Amino acid sequence: MGPLIPNGVIPFEWNFVIAILIGIVFGYILESSGFSSSRKLAGLFYGYDFVVLKVFFTAAIVSLIGIYYMDYLGLINVGQLYIHPTYLYGAIGGGIIMGIGFVMGGFCPGTSLCAVAIGKIDAMAYGLGIMIGVLIFSEFFSFLEPYFDGAYLGHITLVDSLGVNPYWFIFLFTVTAVILFFLVDMIRKRVKKVFY
Repeated sequence: MGPLIPNGVIPFEWNFVIAILIGIVFGYILESSGFSSSRKLAGLFYGYDFVVLKVFFTAAIVSLIGIYYMDYLGLINVGQLYIHPTYLYGAIGGGIIMGIGFVMGGFCPGTSLCAVAIGKIDAMAYGLGIMIGVLIFSEFFSFLEPYFDGAYLGHITLVDSLGVNPYWFIFLFTVTAVILFFLVDMIRKRVKKVFY
């Protein structure tokens, strides 16, 4: 049956309408979770608040289990799902730049837009920085393109890269998350004892 648009269950013209609705719901969830606060987001890097890590690990696990369970039931064909192509050099460079920006500003691009929507001035400055960065990148794209398109690995997933059964990967990923949740709770308690 799924994915719905490629299989003609939902007309292609609805693609952007659905994307906008998902974006609105995602923004609402970010705001109601407190992710429009740069202090909460930066707390991950300073060891006093691990809500971001827990939420995104939980979302990844629920998505993985849901997708493969629906594949098992025949409701979704995992082979038809779009996988963004991997350009290794661009991913590494972008990850470094995004990571530095995340630590310095306390926002990722999505959470910064969420904070802009509720009128946070620091997020507006961060959003302006994103736009300046996009402008610089677009102006120098011809120079950066060989790096941007370098080390093309195709439409691969982590499961493909590791060569493991997806169900074993989901199980090990879940176990890792549970252990990580336990460890970060221990770190948070120690940091709170030092700083509070």
